[in-house]
Amino acid sequence: MITNIKISLLIMIIISACRGNNDEADAYGNFQSVEVTVSSQVQGELLLLDITEGQHYEKGQLAGIVDTISFSLKRDQLIAQEKVIRAKSNSILLQLKIQEEEKKNLVREKERLENLASDNAATQKQVDDINGRLNVMNLNIESVKQQHIINMTELEVLKSELKQIDNQIGMCKIVNPLSGTVLERFAEQDEIVGPGQPVYRISSLEEMELKVYVDGSQLAHVNLGDTVTVAIDTGKKETKSFKGIVSWISSEVEFTPKTIQTKEERVDMVYAVKIRVHNNGMIKIGMPGEVYFR
Repeated sequence: MITNIKISLLIMIIISACRGNNDEADAYGNFQSVEVTVSSQVQGELLLLDITEGQHYEKGQLAGIVDTISFSLKRDQLIAQEKVIRAKSNSILLQLKIQEEEKKNLVREKERLENLASDNAATQKQVDDINGRLNVMNLNIESVKQQHIINMTELEVLKSELKQIDNQIGMCKIVNPLSGTVLERFAEQDEIVGPGQPVYRISSLEEMELKVYVDGSQLAHVNLGDTVTVAIDTGKKETKSFKGIVSWISSEVEFTPKTIQTKEERVDMVYAVKIRVHNNGMIKIGMPGEVYFR
């Protein structure tokens, strides 16, 4: 009887040991997120900054506005110039239409005089005079057409300047680049900001990345797109598992990225691997995690 008990205990110990080996994670690391530092694109006063640290904001949402008065005044000036050029263009087209009608009259008069001259009812001087007037009219029409071309060129240049101003006014708007949570705010409303100056930092927490390191023997069993199991600690001896996708594998070997005291451990070479995980709100930036490749 005692022997049977000893055998049963031995079997339980072996099973427990095997289970412990199978439950050991293949790699460990910390979670990180995609962070974007949003900066001002122009120089000016920050008239509006409607963001709060820790709050979630959608992609494309207006976060702030830099002073646009100088650009707006320039835009109004260009619009006034555009109206003047268009009015001038209408006047030139009207002038061109009048001269073309006068040319038609001269052409009819020339044909009449040529017919009279063939019957000796008109002199050659009259025919020459009408031809001269017709040549001058053609030159005038060509001159007006050139004025119209120059006018249209000025209008195109003005349209280009308007597009530039509209683009600069658009750059005064600080638009949220992604859906995420504001991690840190660097500026306050009514402050003067410059091009490239950070305004706030935002991170997408809906999808996190667990960065781990594997050795050469493990790397042979890891491929891009593989579905793996990721786990985090939720309490004493309790874990929560997530499905993860291998999204990146380093192409270069590197030293173990941790503070090591012994020379033997410092020479260990590993490869960095990133696993993308959908976050239900439980995963935080910097939280440790473990991955099971098998």
